[in-house]
Amino acid sequence: MTTQHIETLIIGAGQAGLSTGYHLKQRGREFLIVDGNDRIGDNWRCHYDSLRLFTPAWLNCLDGLDFPAEDRWHFPTKDEFADYLELYALTSDLPVRMQTRVQRLSQRPDGGYIVDLGGDQITCDNVVLAVGSFGRTPVMPPFADDLDPRIRQLHSADYHSPEQLLDGPTLVVGASHSGLDIAYELAASRPVTMVGPSRGAIPFEWGTRLWKLGMPMISFAFQHVLTRCTPLGRKVMGQTRHHGAPQLRVKERHLVERGAEWVQEHVAGVDTDGRPVLADERTFDVANVIWCTGFRHDWRWVDLPVPMADGWPVEFRGVVEEIPGLFYCGMWFQYAFSSGEVHGVGRDAAYLAKQIVARAAAKAPVAA
Repeated sequence: MTTQHIETLIIGAGQAGLSTGYHLKQRGREFLIVDGNDRIGDNWRCHYDSLRLFTPAWLNCLDGLDFPAEDRWHFPTKDEFADYLELYALTSDLPVRMQTRVQRLSQRPDGGYIVDLGGDQITCDNVVLAVGSFGRTPVMPPFADDLDPRIRQLHSADYHSPEQLLDGPTLVVGASHSGLDIAYELAASRPVTMVGPSRGAIPFEWGTRLWKLGMPMISFAFQHVLTRCTPLGRKVMGQTRHHGAPQLRVKERHLVERGAEWVQEHVAGVDTDGRPVLADERTFDVANVIWCTGFRHDWRWVDLPVPMADGWPVEFRGVVEEIPGLFYCGMWFQYAFSSGEVHGVGRDAAYLAKQIVARAAAKAPVAA
């Protein structure tokens, strides 16, 4: 076993982890970024093929590097953004170690941390968990296993294109971003029903002239109005952390135009014939079910007494007061609605870098 010491270890090489590394480097601090994927950006490449970012190119950049697009209003594909993250790490000369999966994070007696990599160890004074807002463990209802085995079912984590599905009617369960996107895509070639309550809608048609005029105002509100320091921001934080986000690019009328049905209820279980059923006993004779029911974190590898509330770590702006040296970056509503967007993560990362610098200064010996 080999052991390495680093001042700050960042776990996760997505936009949050890379941005945190960038700001630490700007302040001259020592750090290392580790990630279990093969390539930087793989956490984007794994999504469904048709996924595009909801924000235009000029908003999809991290500090220090513009997004390389000729049209500033271009909506990048998932693969284009993944390639941008690779380019960002390269041009910023960030120390990133891929194919490095953390098995266990624990605390040293002196207050630092031990990170077990399944053979090697890294010790550090600070650790930043930049592992995404909602995790990568698919959430499935307990009755999914009771569906008729002739029905093909996939979680959105495994869905990539319509070619994976059987011919015939399809039920999409979940009406947040992935559910809306996938239902809209599938409705072009088959009967589709989407089940799930609406969480409201942003009142602009994406890509239109009115939207382009309104986007700077929306961006300002997401960055400065809907924050954890305002009553409205705290209300929206509670709603979106637990119930999904409003309709953005795909809206109800787009589904109607393609002939899709939207039932704003919940799937309650499975009937005696193995068909999905609502609480009002309506059943669905379908060939496929796509579960767009979200993800969760599996925090078992974090062997620390992290305070939790409603399934979320108790932190403010990514700082865990009860555990000095433990930080989060990339959390949904870490400070504002924009924390979950590319252009908002830089402010959160810069704040954490400032806290890490201040912590190092407080620990430094006083000159005689």
